[in-house]
Amino acid sequence: MPQETLVLELSPAEQARLAAELSGPEFETRAVPHARLSVKGQGVVATLYRSGKLVVQGSEVQGFAARYLAGRAAAPAAASLPIAVGERTLIGSDEAGKGDYFGPLVVVAVRADARERVELVQAGVADSKTLSDERVGILAPALEKRYAFASEVLMPVEYNAEHARTRNLNPLLAELHARCIRKLASPGALVLVDKFADERLIATRLADLALELHQRTKAEREPVVAAASIIARNLFLEGLERLSEESAVDLHKGAGEPTDRAAREFVRLHGREALGRVAKLHFKNTQKIRV
Repeated sequence: MPQETLVLELSPAEQARLAAELSGPEFETRAVPHARLSVKGQGVVATLYRSGKLVVQGSEVQGFAARYLAGRAAAPAAASLPIAVGERTLIGSDEAGKGDYFGPLVVVAVRADARERVELVQAGVADSKTLSDERVGILAPALEKRYAFASEVLMPVEYNAEHARTRNLNPLLAELHARCIRKLASPGALVLVDKFADERLIATRLADLALELHQRTKAEREPVVAAASIIARNLFLEGLERLSEESAVDLHKGAGEPTDRAAREFVRLHGREALGRVAKLHFKNTQKIRV
């Protein structure tokens, strides 16, 4: 039977309940680093890490889930993997900077095999949006050293030129995802992208590779996509910091009022014509600048 992998985030109460239910004689206890418990049963291995992540692998994952996880109150559909990966190597791709007025647009893809995916779970890798900038800055260099990844960083000058040509962010974003995936993929590779638009935008750009391409919303639930999101966010933050230093202005993240204040300060110091060096000009923030 095909091997499957299921990853869930369990509450403390759910962890206690599951630990009690898996203490029976039908399971063999295993020693696994960073794990609260790990057991081996008929066709399945289940490991509950101290972080609260549960990883279930084997040919009988569905039966295990039906018996021990069916009563979960915490939205299983939102917590489980968006695709069945099993023992296959997976390429996950995500972006950063799309909603930020200042700084680059960044796309990163990460490739990891089954063993490396379990490592990512053990390390507590999560969507970068749930982590502080400081935590992202610590995790990203370690991930870059450990896992194969590819990145595309489009600084504001390049971004504005490309956006003026396409007049649409989604084709540009799809092109960056395709470039990253192409650097890591071989024909038939399993790929998961955090979905942002019509799936054909990426699929047509990779059609010659005959990939098994999946595009899902909230794909950062998958640890490999989460790793990509962390590296991408760190590259964005590094790019934003460089632009801040070069312009002597604290260029804020996002697109809110602090960003508007920073934009006004930048224009006061450098002039409106220089704004394209640090900002994505099609954002509404550009029209709101009054100096």
